[in-house]
Amino acid sequence: MEFQTVSQVPEYDGKVIKLRGWVYRHRASKTIAFVVLRDVTGTVQCTVKGDLLPKADELRIESAIELEGKVHKDERAPGGYEITVTGLDVVHLAERFPITKDQSTQWLREQRHLWLRSQKMTAILKVRSAVFGAIHDYFRGKGYYEFHSPMFTPCMAEGGSTLFTVDYYGKPIFLAQTWQLYAEAAIFGLEKIYTIAPSFRSEKSRTSRHLTEYWHAEVETAWQGFDALQEQGEELVAFICQAVAKKCAKELEELEQDPKKIAKIKAPFPRITYDEAIKILKKDGMSIAPGKDLRTLEEEKLMEHYELPLIVTRYPKAVKAFYMREDPEDPSKVLAYDMLVPRVGEIIGASERETSIDELERKLREEGEDTSTYEWYLDTRKYGSVQHSGFGLGVERVIQWLCGLDSIQDAIGFPRTPDRTTP
Repeated sequence: MEFQTVSQVPEYDGKVIKLRGWVYRHRASKTIAFVVLRDVTGTVQCTVKGDLLPKADELRIESAIELEGKVHKDERAPGGYEITVTGLDVVHLAERFPITKDQSTQWLREQRHLWLRSQKMTAILKVRSAVFGAIHDYFRGKGYYEFHSPMFTPCMAEGGSTLFTVDYYGKPIFLAQTWQLYAEAAIFGLEKIYTIAPSFRSEKSRTSRHLTEYWHAEVETAWQGFDALQEQGEELVAFICQAVAKKCAKELEELEQDPKKIAKIKAPFPRITYDEAIKILKKDGMSIAPGKDLRTLEEEKLMEHYELPLIVTRYPKAVKAFYMREDPEDPSKVLAYDMLVPRVGEIIGASERETSIDELERKLREEGEDTSTYEWYLDTRKYGSVQHSGFGLGVERVIQWLCGLDSIQDAIGFPRTPDRTTP
């Protein structure tokens, strides 16, 4: 017989099945042992009696086992089925497992290499996989090419204060904050490109939504303006929601999230300007200095007014990156937007790009940058510069939002923060 999975147990009602996995729960008496077996698809209760009882008695949590037995319905058992074991092999007898009930979140993160086995983390990581798959499906379905840029870069894109500097054969170089500048070079050949890759931000932020290393889904499109860019962001997020609700309904329910509610998230989303957002926040009693960016606290407060994702457009030029195009109707603003979601805040940062080489050079000088470092990037504006736009989506923030997580650190297998570099 071939091994089956726990999810297939109902198909074998009244029949013999072979399973393998790890001991999730274990209790025994003199006459019977109850072993809850887990694999990637779920858990099932197994009963052991007779000659196999001594072997079952020695089992500990997370021991790896293979078993054979007869399936039968039992409403009292988890999942409604139970297996009467007729054969049991111990593949590996685990030592006493260090993770027990009522342990702190901080301690569990220190044991993340073992906590990944928990039902909660398994459910989150399955949702994470579905999110990545949906992003690929969306862009490839739209005829986009996957393009990869270097992780080592000689220049900043999002602000010099958040750069990680590393030694590169005796010379300083930076870990990539974004693929942005390289993507703008690539679109003049491929026109429509996307990527999902790690990005690095040396931010001292210790909020519930910041990581120093995170996964960035980015897109860049030639011939695309600001309005189409907003529609594209809406479409992608809605597509992700539909895919996750369909593929991960069980996992979402385990995380106490309603897949039906997520399935109802569809474009278009509400849109307001930055100035309108400031007015709403002032009515809520939050005072924001003119021209300042919205912080996590302010984004979360703003989202108390919205159930769907919200697009906030036309931010002040002073708080956005040098490559963003000025708003023709208001030079103090840029054609940029952030997409915000409840409980998390920003998940997308987007803009139409500046096409004028003179304007780019002026902005770089204003920021104190050596324009010679950007010579290769500025070349893209010398030879056939066209209107183009793009955005970056923080994948872990999307996962945090969909899974209802208190901290973004649980949206990735091994989080990296200013305070955490291990395991």
